[in-house]
Amino acid sequence: MIKIKMPIIVEGKYDKITLSNVVDTLIISTDGFRIFKNKEMCDLIRLLACRDGVIVMTDSDSAGNVIRNHIKNIASDGKIINVYVPQLKGKEKRKASPSKEGFLGVEGISKEILQQTFLKYGITGCEVLENDKKITKTDLFALGLSGCENSSSNRAELLNFLNLPKNLSCKALLDVLNVLFSREEFMTFVEKEEIF
Repeated sequence: MIKIKMPIIVEGKYDKITLSNVVDTLIISTDGFRIFKNKEMCDLIRLLACRDGVIVMTDSDSAGNVIRNHIKNIASDGKIINVYVPQLKGKEKRKASPSKEGFLGVEGISKEILQQTFLKYGITGCEVLENDKKITKTDLFALGLSGCENSSSNRAELLNFLNLPKNLSCKALLDVLNVLFSREEFMTFVEKEEIF
């Protein structure tokens, strides 16, 4: 498995599932063309691109290019690395027929080819420092962001303050927070801002 610091943007949930077997990082699905109407998702992608950069890995078809260009436009001030999967003819196992253009999407590409694709673009992973502590579920509980009476409203306040999508689950919130902050930075941030 390749450990990558930068989040990866993909088109759909099946792309995300396939990629999660290849890389260890935050993977965000645009839900296809829904990204065009999802301001919160666009804001999150812009924030991540400006923070550490994002990797965009959409399907290598015209729809994937439209989404790729939209991400480029909304995050023009940030760092974007475009990774293109090879255009391979075929059909995903879960589909009855091939896509309009007949190419496999990210979800249909083998683990080996995906690994080779990352290597081709110079993405070989990174070491995680042992003292680079992550925010944990226990931290969220201790801060009142999960498992307590006011956790839903506390999470809503935090999501609003950080301008993140309001429908993030606890796990998704944890993943995003670990991209945006180290554990120490987050604890300092919560204490300083007194959000909830």
